[in-house]
Amino acid sequence: MKVYLAGAIEYAPDGGKNWRELVEKFLKDKLGHSCYNPVKEEFKIIPPSEYKSFRSLKDKDLDGFRYYMGKIIDRDLRVLTREIDYVVCYWDRYAVKGGGTYGELTIAYHYGIPVYMVSEFKPGEMSSWVIGCTLEIFNSFEALFEFLLQRYNEQA
Repeated sequence: MKVYLAGAIEYAPDGGKNWRELVEKFLKDKLGHSCYNPVKEEFKIIPPSEYKSFRSLKDKDLDGFRYYMGKIIDRDLRVLTREIDYVVCYWDRYAVKGGGTYGELTIAYHYGIPVYMVSEFKPGEMSSWVIGCTLEIFNSFEALFEFLLQRYNEQA
């Protein structure tokens, strides 16, 4: 099975890296599932020499920024709609500030791809739309991992 790791990148202090590494290791080691990690994929689209200054293009070269973002969006959504069995989303204050995660959740819902979410928010504090895109919401990664082991361990 292949899992899409959705959540903040742009506004997350670590670029969304740490939680994805935790989840990716669990999925590989415990369930044998592979992951599409958008953090790693950006490096395949944006030349390394331009990556550090990429976000600053929003203020300097909007057309150049749109070019790269278009490539990132196209690749992420192509993979999401053609290769993914389920989505693990980390919905935190940084994801709320961004835009990509909203889009990924909506597309996953539209295509019938299950979304399992870990959130620091209580459901009453979350967007109704976002909740509507999920199949399950957990308050910790440990609770998510327990669920995934029960749900997918027999299929591994």
